[in-house]
Amino acid sequence: MAKKVLVNACAGKMGRRILALLLEDADLELAGVREAVGHPALGTDAGQLVGKGDLGVPVVAAGEELPQDVDVAIDFSAPPATLELAKALGPKNIPMVSGTTGFTDPELGELSERLQGVAFVLAPNMSVGVNVLFKLAHDVTRILGEDFDIEIVEAHHRFKADAPSGTALRLGEEVARAREVALSEKACYGREGRCGARSSGEVGILAVRAGDIVGEHTVLFGGLGERIELVHKAHTRDNFAMGALRAAKWVTGQPAGKYDMMDVLGLR
Repeated sequence: MAKKVLVNACAGKMGRRILALLLEDADLELAGVREAVGHPALGTDAGQLVGKGDLGVPVVAAGEELPQDVDVAIDFSAPPATLELAKALGPKNIPMVSGTTGFTDPELGELSERLQGVAFVLAPNMSVGVNVLFKLAHDVTRILGEDFDIEIVEAHHRFKADAPSGTALRLGEEVARAREVALSEKACYGREGRCGARSSGEVGILAVRAGDIVGEHTVLFGGLGERIELVHKAHTRDNFAMGALRAAKWVTGQPAGKYDMMDVLGLR
């Protein structure tokens, strides 16, 4: 039986791609769509957002009653919108998949509290390839040891609101974990002026914002006389959307708890 999916922030760039691909997936069924209060898409049929004609599923405002028989919700929005959605999902024990980034630590705590007793996937990047990159970054760091310097460079479109990207931060966490240190103790988010020699174990994380870059991440391991680079480049948003749909199918059968795409893909 097809899983019934609620799509939050449905009129955004990611929301539209999720809608379009969901409608082509025989294992999923669209149950409802939501957008922010005051959004111009409110009242529009979901099918009109992706050129599919009327589906009989209107865009409703966040805060309204959830549709009946929702099996899972997918969310790519902003932290306040994700928290609002979680407040509605928690009491009904509806699983959630969210690719929202930019949470503060208190917001992450609040999210877990609102979804206590619910299975949910929270991942900075739903791409299968990027999650393989997380695994590789950890393993290469462990193999190379302390003799190689690590720099993480990410590039995104000019409209991205947060920096560094959630993906870059997760890469930083993976290499720090491989070295058994906290990223907060070793991260360097930019250099300027006479900053001196690179400190031992430093993890550089640098952000580029330009044009319409979908998403590029490079992990550079620099040694004396050689270097290794792990690179992932996203060509379209579809890879993120397909990963989210894969996570939605997976999470509905899981025990309560917080998961990420590494769990979904069996990369632990």
